[in-house]
Amino acid sequence: MCKGNPMRSIIAVLVLSSCVQSAIAKGPDCRTIGGTTARLACYDAAYPPKLEKPALVESDAGRPPYRDPFAAEEARTAAKLKTICRGC
Repeated sequence: MCKGNPMRSIIAVLVLSSCVQSAIAKGPDCRTIGGTTARLACYDAAYPPKLEKPALVESDAGRPPYRDPFAAEEARTAAKLKTICRGC
């Protein structure tokens, strides 16, 4: 290809190979199917519905309620800051 710049030829090969992969990965052509039921079956086979995740149970009787580990430290710091004289 190019004797002076091999990087240009490498980039060209990479771009062409990515274009070929996207053309090969094309899905089935369901639009050309005449029957409504057959066309719907084609779309269902090509794009199956996603399974829904089960709902998470928020309240667990065995688990104690969340307690903030920094709440006591924050209260102590706030109490110290309130005692500082700002306008003396």
